[in-house]
Amino acid sequence: MAPRKRSRGAARALRPWIVAALVSAAVALFWFTRSPATQADLHPVANLNVLLVTIDTLRADALGCYGGAAATPALDRLAAEGVRFDFAHAHAVLTLPSHTSILTGQYPFQHGVRDNSGYRVAPNARTIATRLKAAGYHTGAFVAAFPVHSRFGLNVGFDVYDDRFGETRAPAEFVMPERPGTTVVALAREWIATNPHSPGTTNPHSLTPNPWFAWVHLFEPHAPYRPPPPFDAQYASKPYDGEVAAADAALAPLLDDVRASGRPTLVVVTGDHGEALGDHGEETHGLFAYESTLRIPLIIAELNAGPARGGEVSATPARHVDVLPTILDAAGQPAPTDLPGRSLLPAAERRSTTPRPSYFEAMSAMLNRGWAPLSGVVSDRDKYIDVPLPERYDLRADAAETSNLWGKSAERDRALAAVLRSFGAAPPGERAREDPQTASQLRALGYVTGSAPIKAKYGENDDPKRLVALDQAIHRGVGFYIEKRFGDAVREYESVIAERPDMTIAYRHLAFVYWEAGDVAHAIDTLRRAVAAGVTRADVTTQLGTYLAESGRGAEAIRLLEPVAAAAGAAPDIDTLNALGIAYARAGRAEDARRIFDRILTLDPESVLAHENLGALDLAAARNEAAERHFEAAVRLDPDASQAHAGLGVVAMRRGDREAAIEAWTKAVRLDATNYDALYNLATTLVRAGRMEAARPYLEQFVRTAPPAFYAKDIEAVRRALQQRR
Repeated sequence: MAPRKRSRGAARALRPWIVAALVSAAVALFWFTRSPATQADLHPVANLNVLLVTIDTLRADALGCYGGAAATPALDRLAAEGVRFDFAHAHAVLTLPSHTSILTGQYPFQHGVRDNSGYRVAPNARTIATRLKAAGYHTGAFVAAFPVHSRFGLNVGFDVYDDRFGETRAPAEFVMPERPGTTVVALAREWIATNPHSPGTTNPHSLTPNPWFAWVHLFEPHAPYRPPPPFDAQYASKPYDGEVAAADAALAPLLDDVRASGRPTLVVVTGDHGEALGDHGEETHGLFAYESTLRIPLIIAELNAGPARGGEVSATPARHVDVLPTILDAAGQPAPTDLPGRSLLPAAERRSTTPRPSYFEAMSAMLNRGWAPLSGVVSDRDKYIDVPLPERYDLRADAAETSNLWGKSAERDRALAAVLRSFGAAPPGERAREDPQTASQLRALGYVTGSAPIKAKYGENDDPKRLVALDQAIHRGVGFYIEKRFGDAVREYESVIAERPDMTIAYRHLAFVYWEAGDVAHAIDTLRRAVAAGVTRADVTTQLGTYLAESGRGAEAIRLLEPVAAAAGAAPDIDTLNALGIAYARAGRAEDARRIFDRILTLDPESVLAHENLGALDLAAARNEAAERHFEAAVRLDPDASQAHAGLGVVAMRRGDREAAIEAWTKAVRLDATNYDALYNLATTLVRAGRMEAARPYLEQFVRTAPPAFYAKDIEAVRRALQQRR
């Protein structure tokens, strides 16, 4: 059998469009003691380095120094060298909005980033990086996972923004692209050791090298919890704690480097938000804003600035918006007067009993599912959550938020509601559609995305508390899909649709499950049901058009997609364009398809998907050198691009280099086990080379996993070959 790119057509390449559901200077003497009476103010130190560490999904009670079960000696030591804030809060329960608040010193309604998708940090944003860079600092960021990719705008102000963690290529994994903390820390250590002290980096007004600001982001505690050895065995029954311990171990060498450098360095460590771990019925984060996901650790220490005397525990309320003013104060930079936070350096701030209200929100359920928005305020130790069924808690007596006090004191209810109104928080603005690659990265456990129109009014039946069972069902459906229990996944999503027929995400999940199970008819019918139910979002139309094109109904797909693409005018949705290009290719209109994919490259020059699809078109036209250029461009942009490697295998085979083809297909299959064409090509080429024993595992994998709806004849042929060669 001749090698092929895709038996289902030449322009498929990736499948992100169908993974629908699943998305200072600080002090001359940093002197902290446990006695409030002896706390000292902190003062700027010349050429102070600044290290900001954010650990994704880190609960406040997870660290050892906060009473947690995870072994965290590195952070415990840091807390003993500085100050640990015992009552610190985030302002959002998602990664991108929360990090934007940390870096800008603004609440979400001020910086405008309200969800992980569809929003961007303004290019003129004033961040810690932009402010310190203007003061002569070298600035570097080293991040671990896709939600803080540079495409979202957090790279503003950084000389170096290292986010090279590749892209998910295996939809069955439902795992966001990430890299281990050890890798991220190694990159940061190398940059700190070399770049800031290289020739030409000296401040002309100082005899010492320019100071540096480094942001290090770790992703370990994020779901799914898969701690590396030896933490996997040590925390087999509590893998979340194992990931926290792994993050701590990864950070230890970086903190040791800072101590050994002798340079005064302000170190700030916090989490972007917490993790529910089943509290209030929520498995991960993003739906509610209870303390398990809103309260975060905050440790501030200055190393090498004087005698190592610390260990203060501050009970004063601290907030993410306080991080930027604190860093600027320590660096001797003017504190912005238009920001809501305040510096935590003065001793009076760390022992203050004055209530400092903190705004928070959780908008994902509204934006993605059509449920009610959630916002609220923490004022002193009182907490108010504004939802259709309001909640108020006394966190002094009820830290677990088990007793809702709303309605027990009308005066207190009114007072807290007035505090929330005083923030003047505007509702989220319209968000932009993400390109297919970005959307696919965000469709992971905890970040299952969808779209929903914003309603003029939300009632009690829209309250997330009443709908948490649906959230659980959506996540169970993802789990069933991963386990290949397609029937169970179908039942979960059908139950969600029966209760909430307006939930776009349920239709898209269900259609995706049917599609991956090879039930093309039901996948298409599910999306038609969505349209009939009034769910006419562009992403549903695009997914339907793609499925029609992939199933050989290119003309029908074109009729559906062309009006959607045309309606967008000069700002088309790349997802829709990609689907239309695929439809043109399936309908035999190769030049129209090429025009579409070229247009995608003008909109996004780094589109791996467009290069792969153009390469596939060139393969179909026997333009092998042109195809090779596109596939190589895709690999340069993303070394883990399975389809690009598969295409290079076809080019190599056509050139007569069988070993290079086998190597390319082997890599493609390793990167994405669902790349069935690469799997088929690899297996059959090994057979023709007389290497049956090497081919057998791949042949068996193809028979076992390839969807019969698209590969029935090939599966039968491979099955016969296996039987004949036993």
